[in-house]
Amino acid sequence: MPNSEDDYKFDTLAVRAGQVRTAEGEHCEPVFTTSSYVFSSAAEAAARFSDEQPGNIYSRFTNPTVRTFEQRLAALEGADSCVATASGMSAILSTCLGLLGSGDHIVSSRSIFGSTTMLFTNFLEKLGIKTSFVKLTDMDDWAAAIRPETRFLFLETPSNPLTEIADIGQLAELAHQNDALLIVDNCFCTPALQQPIGLGADIVIHSATKFLDGQGRCVGGAVVGPGDIVGEKVFGFLRTAGPAMSPFNAWVFLKGLETLSLRMKAHSENAMAMARWLEQQSMVKRVYYPGLESHGQHELACRQQSGFGGLLSFELNGGKEAGWKLIDATRLISITANLGDAKSTITHPASTTHNRLTPQQREQAGIADGLIRIAVGLEDVEDLKKDLSRGLVR
Repeated sequence: MPNSEDDYKFDTLAVRAGQVRTAEGEHCEPVFTTSSYVFSSAAEAAARFSDEQPGNIYSRFTNPTVRTFEQRLAALEGADSCVATASGMSAILSTCLGLLGSGDHIVSSRSIFGSTTMLFTNFLEKLGIKTSFVKLTDMDDWAAAIRPETRFLFLETPSNPLTEIADIGQLAELAHQNDALLIVDNCFCTPALQQPIGLGADIVIHSATKFLDGQGRCVGGAVVGPGDIVGEKVFGFLRTAGPAMSPFNAWVFLKGLETLSLRMKAHSENAMAMARWLEQQSMVKRVYYPGLESHGQHELACRQQSGFGGLLSFELNGGKEAGWKLIDATRLISITANLGDAKSTITHPASTTHNRLTPQQREQAGIADGLIRIAVGLEDVEDLKKDLSRGLVR
């Protein structure tokens, strides 16, 4: 791959960026299944371990396959550096423990993944790191929560499962005015549909498990951002603590990136068709999808995203009983809490992804008992409509 990667368009980078061919001349990126590396001399080993000489040391933190994935994703996000991790949650943990210390403070959107909320409240709290939760779309709420010890603002946009949209540019300005970083979880759009760093964000988080893979095969995560922050501080935590991505998983994610743009366009088209159809169903109280004109931040989504993604949710009249009845009536759509797969998935957030939140926390996050989340896959939309129709009969 030539060094002038900035001259290439997104789809080219998704296929080519980061690859360095070995002496074997392979066309496909190889999987380096090795735990360690051989040095030519004691002096070379010492130089590697002291960081005086670049090169592979140990696959927990230096592996060529993982490095190729990191460089490719960084190129797609328009960033200097990327650190690949064992999961999306370990990406968030690595960022927090790499950048924060006792007495520091986070301002976080209330509309984040339930496990992220648990991480902030149950575990970072033990380390003396406090978190204030705010309404994602309320700028006054964000501003009021910032303290002198606030180190970063954290959010998902679109949010899961209500697909609320935050103004990344405004939040970046607010963060920087207060000497804080803006961290955006870009899991649901991916860089194919949204590039937060170009909008002012400092760090981007990914659960590579989702759309970056695209076929539900592997678990992984990534932190993307500046070299002096991600490449040094976050990498420093990973090197010591070891939440590393496996070489095989990195290779799978590389293959996923090659088709990322095509898949995200198809997910978006299918989700839009499903959302419009669901709006017409009498049992559906409300549909949450940024592509709909009825969505509260539709215009904002149009400005900062090139597509609306494959995630949608809708609230049924009838609460939990109606929701479970709908889910149990499906035959095609997979009942699973994961998303980002070529296969459509369905779940009841209140009793799965957000079940560890208190009823009050779920209410504040807008997670109603009748809420259903669908990650629309790549099947024929008419088949998906038929499948849902079985449970939409009174």
